[in-house]
Amino acid sequence: MDIDPENAVDDMYRLLTSLIIPRPIGWVSTRSADGVDNLAPFSFYMGVIEAEPPVVMFSAENRADGTLKDSAQNAVETGAFGLNLVTADLVEQMDRTSESVEPGTDEFDVVGLERREATTVDVPLVAAAKATIECTLHDTMDIGDHTVVFGHIERIHVDDSLLTDGKIDVTKIDAVGRLTGSYYANLEPFQVDRPWKET
Repeated sequence: MDIDPENAVDDMYRLLTSLIIPRPIGWVSTRSADGVDNLAPFSFYMGVIEAEPPVVMFSAENRADGTLKDSAQNAVETGAFGLNLVTADLVEQMDRTSESVEPGTDEFDVVGLERREATTVDVPLVAAAKATIECTLHDTMDIGDHTVVFGHIERIHVDDSLLTDGKIDVTKIDAVGRLTGSYYANLEPFQVDRPWKET
């Protein structure tokens, strides 16, 4: 198979989401200017853009009429959003929050998730998430029919159960990655020998 993107426009979403895998899931929590909480997952998400300054991003498809969906709209209007780590125990509730609902719907209530308040910004966080990140709006960019939202990390919370000797232990994180359609992947960490890096 040899694909020219110019001749595969209608299939490009399926092609990219089938080949660029697994993708991290940006489970974004926001609060509207009117005080309505929102929770939605994004697989067009890059958990790390830069470490100095610490910046992350998610990309939200706009509505058919060109207006922003709730997550992007709330982040732009209030200048803040949260990120919630998706682990295997939360994957079904996370998937349910991808359902298209009426604007202004509180997905925490729809899926029965408890929330807790962030400490540095005015957003809700998933109480059961083993790690959360609080962000202020860094910038936005329009690409095609998506709004890319960049966030500056203000605070990170990590459950002690994910630590070994005071450091995050990736072997303790039952993380879930996004594939395509309704497919997800459990991630099994493994190490690669690096004799070339030994000094």
